[in-house]
Amino acid sequence: MSSSFRAPPVRSSEEIDFVRLFASVWQQKKLLLFVTIGAGLIAASYAFLADPLYKVSSVLRPAAINDLDALNRSEIYQLPPSEALLKVGAALDSYDTRLGYFRKNQKLFEKFVRPGQTLEQSFQEFNHDSIRLILPDADKKNSLSAYIKLEMMYPKGVDGVSILNGFVDYAIASERERITADLNVIAKNRLRELNGKLDSARSNYDIEKEAKIASLRESDSLRRAQLQDELKALRSQLKTLRSDRIAQLNEAIGIARSLGIQKPATPSSLGESAVTGAGSVMRTEVNNQQIPLYFMGVDALKAELAALQSRKSDDFTESRIAQIAKELQLLASNREVEVLDARKNEDIFLAGVQPLRTEIFRLSSLNIDMAKLKLVSIDQQALEPLVPSSPNRPLIILLGLLFGAVAAIGIALVRQALRAARVNTKHDRDDLAASLLQSSGSGAAQLDRQQELGNKLLQK
Repeated sequence: MSSSFRAPPVRSSEEIDFVRLFASVWQQKKLLLFVTIGAGLIAASYAFLADPLYKVSSVLRPAAINDLDALNRSEIYQLPPSEALLKVGAALDSYDTRLGYFRKNQKLFEKFVRPGQTLEQSFQEFNHDSIRLILPDADKKNSLSAYIKLEMMYPKGVDGVSILNGFVDYAIASERERITADLNVIAKNRLRELNGKLDSARSNYDIEKEAKIASLRESDSLRRAQLQDELKALRSQLKTLRSDRIAQLNEAIGIARSLGIQKPATPSSLGESAVTGAGSVMRTEVNNQQIPLYFMGVDALKAELAALQSRKSDDFTESRIAQIAKELQLLASNREVEVLDARKNEDIFLAGVQPLRTEIFRLSSLNIDMAKLKLVSIDQQALEPLVPSSPNRPLIILLGLLFGAVAAIGIALVRQALRAARVNTKHDRDDLAASLLQSSGSGAAQLDRQQELGNKLLQK
């Protein structure tokens, strides 16, 4: 069974007639004008009715080298200008510093406080939305110098200039207090270290002094013992010599008695003792041998013997004993030990501590006027703005008009598309009806085909 049904032609989506499209859109110029003007009026209403926001800013740059010279010359805290700028920038960006300033100046922030919010919650909103720290872009090599910029947005009725300038001063003062505290801690620690070294030098001196005194006394004791031993040995030697002399004298006395030598004589005179002469005779005897002791005669020998036996001490017979006594007398008191013990200001005798004393005196007399310490240079203070920074009314109105025009064109295109769709649907319905009339055949298959075509027609 055959059928003469023909499907409607399919239009290609790429075949667009822009001229006809523009003409169809331009036919709806009243709609375009109405929507564009309406969007512009809405944008203008927002631009003129929205609360204006003002923006102020402050720029900080590194301080001059001479501004930090007093601090850097202290030799205990080095702070280059670039590092001082970074410290102040960190204070400006610090949550704690901002919150501290917010708490101390609540009257300035009354407009930022919302009902039902705590002070910290109001500050959190202000800190997130109203204030911003800007650092120079590290990638830009044409930047003349480092800087830090602080911007603040605030609504009408807020003294933003006082808030921003006050916050910059507060952050600088806070960082100056931190540096002052760090400087005091470092100076105290250095003084404690130097005093510890000085105390260590005193302790070493005391130990060395005690060791020297002990060494001197030990040396004196040793020398005294040696001299006393020598003295005792000399006295024992002299006593032995005296005993030997007494024995020699007793022996000589016995010999002299047996020879009948009562007075001192010589060997030659002993042989001629029996010869007597009328005249006086003078004899000279030359003999290189020692004359025996008994020639001294009994009288002389007895006299010497009596003297030796009655002697109480033999010290006078030896000059060394007198010298030993002198040395023992000198050792009775050590003048060097007495001088060491008599020292009162012993610090002046400490060796190698002069640099420590000089540094201690320098740190103790260190006087830096931290109140006048200039950490950064305020290149630009916040000034009262002449016009609000937002909203930008001309830009908002222009964007509103552009948005309105785009929206109007879109609406016009949609309307044209709907109109074209209705026309196409009508043409398709007519084509389907013609196809049904022209189709031939009978039977269940052709009825089903007609029913299918009817359903498609209903769906359209």
